[in-house]
Amino acid sequence: GFMQVGFTALSVYAISHYLFKLESIAALILSLAFALSSTAVVLSYLKSSKEIHNPYGQRATGILIFQDIAVIPILILLGFLTSDANQSVFVILRDTFISAVVVIGLLFVVGKRVMTWLLHFSASSEVDELFMSSVLFIVVSAALLASFAGFTYSLGAFVAGMIIAETKYHHKVETDIAPFKDILLGTFFIVVGMKIDVAFFINNVDKIVGIFLLVMFLKTAITYLILRLTGSSNPLSLKTALALSQVGEFSFVIFAVASFGGLLDKELESLFVLVVIFSMVITPFFISKINRFVAYITKYEYLGLNTSAFEARRDHVIICGYSVTGKFVAKNLDNIDAHYVIIDNNPKHVQEAIKDGKEAYLGDMSKLSLLEALHAESSAAVIVTLDNIEKKRAICEAILKHTKDINLVVKVSTLEDKENLQDLPITSVVDDKVEVGRILVERMMTCQIGGKGRR
Repeated sequence: GFMQVGFTALSVYAISHYLFKLESIAALILSLAFALSSTAVVLSYLKSSKEIHNPYGQRATGILIFQDIAVIPILILLGFLTSDANQSVFVILRDTFISAVVVIGLLFVVGKRVMTWLLHFSASSEVDELFMSSVLFIVVSAALLASFAGFTYSLGAFVAGMIIAETKYHHKVETDIAPFKDILLGTFFIVVGMKIDVAFFINNVDKIVGIFLLVMFLKTAITYLILRLTGSSNPLSLKTALALSQVGEFSFVIFAVASFGGLLDKELESLFVLVVIFSMVITPFFISKINRFVAYITKYEYLGLNTSAFEARRDHVIICGYSVTGKFVAKNLDNIDAHYVIIDNNPKHVQEAIKDGKEAYLGDMSKLSLLEALHAESSAAVIVTLDNIEKKRAICEAILKHTKDINLVVKVSTLEDKENLQDLPITSVVDDKVEVGRILVERMMTCQIGGKGRR
């Protein structure tokens, strides 16, 4: 995420300032805005398509989360740029840094405790109106505190949302604010629509489309190269890069703050806003075609989970991992004619299972949403065959959090593995060394000696 935002911002700044001769401040604002992608559009698609469970969806989500967090220093920087020009740079930087530390410190240290207490108090009262009022009070107070310190209202509200997400009440908050979300989202898109100057769009459609295509190609190339350098496979990197190639909704906030502070010319703001709008309009049409496009380009078979196939399934076995042990588990399940599905986070293992004629999908079993999609609570058993102890524990915790009423069987190889899992209510922990020792003795007891038929 850091590399994607950093390298994209540097590239856009260099192109806009040195190639298109934009002023340095305008180029900086443009580079920061265009480095961000649309969380609203991409995350909505990943959730609805269930691809958020897959490695490509997880990487895209991780980068989007970092981009959202990056909005904080970007808004602080805009506040610094729009400060009183009569002050020295040192004084402005000092005051900005002190204010940032105080505001964020108050919100995260003091504010988190106050918010948690207030949410607990209002939730305990069992009065829905009081709980909803508390949430709105928290958001408005955080926004006013940030504004009082010289930052934007958006920064305060954004940080308040991050803090609420860390509390145990975030699910209730998310449910209760759903009607407000729909109203405000509708208002947001109305405001965006009102920003469109049709005549300006028609007169500059070539520039808008050209800038959009240039940004899309540039962001795709940079994200793809970064993911390839960090070890992701070619199809995975390409899908993630294409999914994040658009410009995000936070760009509207950046352009609005910059224009209000006199940092951006009105005509440039109109042009850039139209590019963002065009990008967000086009994205839903091509993001659903990414898998097909990547499969055509790379000759790679899509290994995504077909969740509809599990809606009515009952008493199936879920095998987590298709390495050596997983293959033997599948073979023995075939011998007893049991229905099973294989989930593995390694594309090579999934491809191998598919070639062997197995039903296999790419995914991370430590994600609660994937367990819901697999209907793990209706399964006969979940067999975990992985060797990585950290991943193994994360999967077991997620499964037991999803449902306690489950037959969970886990393979362990060392005493350390066994001790690491002993605090979890796992149905059965199978120590491969213990089992091998038991089988060796069984074979000794039943083997024939010297061909004389003795036992």
